[in-house]
Amino acid sequence: MLYIRKLFTQDLRDGKQIAFPKEPSNLFFSFDFSNNEKDRVITFTFRANFEQFQEYEGKVIRTRLYSAGSESRMDGEVKAFIRDVLHAQVNDLLIFKNKGTRFTEFEVMFVPQSNVKYYPLLVTLSGGDNHSVFSIEKDLFDSSDEKLPLQRIFYGAPGTGKSNTIKCEVDEKGKSCIRTTFHPDSDYSTFVGCYKPTTKRVPMYTTYGEKAVPVKDENGEPIMEDRIIYEYVGQAFFQAYTEAWKKYAAVTEGKPAEQYLIVEEINRGNCAQIFGDLFQLLDRNDSGFSVYPIKADADLKKQLAKVFVGLNIAKKDNINALYKNENDVVSQVLSGDILLLPNNLYIWATMNTSDQSLFPIDSAFKRRWDWEFVPIANANKNWKIEVNGLHYDWWEFLVKINEEIGKATSSEDKKLGYFFCKAKDDKGIIDAKAFVSKVIFYLWNDVFKDFADESATLFKAADGESLSFNDFYRTEGNTTAANEFAVQQFLNNLKIDGVVPDDDNVVEDESNDNVSKKHKKIRSVQFPDGTEYSINNGLTHFAVYLESLKKMGLDRVYPLIANMKYYRNNCPMMSKEELPGIIEAGYSYHQEDGYFIVKGAIDDTLISILNKLNTELDLGIVINTYE
Repeated sequence: MLYIRKLFTQDLRDGKQIAFPKEPSNLFFSFDFSNNEKDRVITFTFRANFEQFQEYEGKVIRTRLYSAGSESRMDGEVKAFIRDVLHAQVNDLLIFKNKGTRFTEFEVMFVPQSNVKYYPLLVTLSGGDNHSVFSIEKDLFDSSDEKLPLQRIFYGAPGTGKSNTIKCEVDEKGKSCIRTTFHPDSDYSTFVGCYKPTTKRVPMYTTYGEKAVPVKDENGEPIMEDRIIYEYVGQAFFQAYTEAWKKYAAVTEGKPAEQYLIVEEINRGNCAQIFGDLFQLLDRNDSGFSVYPIKADADLKKQLAKVFVGLNIAKKDNINALYKNENDVVSQVLSGDILLLPNNLYIWATMNTSDQSLFPIDSAFKRRWDWEFVPIANANKNWKIEVNGLHYDWWEFLVKINEEIGKATSSEDKKLGYFFCKAKDDKGIIDAKAFVSKVIFYLWNDVFKDFADESATLFKAADGESLSFNDFYRTEGNTTAANEFAVQQFLNNLKIDGVVPDDDNVVEDESNDNVSKKHKKIRSVQFPDGTEYSINNGLTHFAVYLESLKKMGLDRVYPLIANMKYYRNNCPMMSKEELPGIIEAGYSYHQEDGYFIVKGAIDDTLISILNKLNTELDLGIVINTYE
């Protein structure tokens, strides 16, 4: 169990003690000041878990907890240490941890606001509250504890792999799992269960006088009909809850098998409405069972008794011993009288932080969960965005776009995780259509919608005009496709270099099997200053290529083209003299300002050369092609 405490002015003032209101006093320290419980001697061991104050690791502070009117207080030893030695300030955080010795020995950790790595996370975890008590099974920052949290929420930006994290921990290890997803229409009945109309096949009856008799066919067999009846239909919680207790009944020694209830998108539903009185069950004791059992309603009790009939719990006495003031708790569970979460029932959930505004989760609910932040990280899958025959590194894009999102919004919630847009094939390719429909759409509508000034340079066309969202689409007949040139310009604005994929390079001879199979043709080349060379203006495909090279500067492009591997009969595509191999291979030369430029190559080769020049010289040109 953890208690996160934000420091107040009076906590650090001379003559004032550190005080605790009702919830931390009762729930964390188990100290009842309202009944003037007698003074308790407690000890705190300082833990330097947050990369600071290592020299004080293991320091033991002995003090007294005592009743003081409407609160409990401790003597000044802890205050003296954090104020005079650690130089604590108002709004810094203290984190208390129960060491498991039943409310007399604790650990204390200190997190100043200057700790930019952990302070924001802990403030988020506590919901900004001054007092936050978390019933958890392990220290969130101690990975050596192998016991998994019973109630756990994985949270982070969209696409960080929260669901995949659960899948790797639960599904791929073969553990029993029941999964549900919360949404705005979710409620208690869709989470727990309720009576619903169902169809059942029953014999058809008719009335003769006052007697009902079955109707039979010509063979004397009863004729059946569908009749609507009402049955209790258990939903995800009911199914997971009953399965967990069945697993307890299946063992006589050792631990029962684990049962997982997975709630996807937990904050997309109204948790207070969905959980209802089940909220009380989320407080777990040190053994992992609910601290406070609740009464089941009549319908639920009847159904539970039906499901649990004949079950016997071998560890009944051990469980009952946890509830000294209750009479045979296990029997009440199996009869359906009460609900009580067993310690083999794990409730895990995911939360997309960019959707926090849907249904905010209140602090009381938050405190009953173990929170695990899933950061944006490189999954090292080598995914590529494919645009106009070039490949742009997906992770490089994420790094740069997340920097822009952070600068514009000052928020982590809107950033993109690695799995925000998934590659469609085993080659790791994200095509332009998927990129526009998922990534550009999200950035335009959910991220930069209210930050037009901050995003102006991102959504800028080659001519300096602003790109509209419509510019990322083009019409082909009756169909709509992604405008790859707008996408390419967007990526150029982020200063991401595109590369020609190796398997598309044309090497040595165009009759070789390695020749590109796409057979694209040049339509036009647009330069950032507005210059455009296009077949629509009467130029041939080769002329568009040649004029583009001249615009770039022949002296500038020659050494690059001469070293590219687009050779013909072992001759480069540009040279300072005529090479016999070119003529022998059936090609010709165009001579321009002392340079010899190969003519006759297919457009795929010319497009690849232009793309590579665009990348290596950072030209910002847009190459328009067609098939």
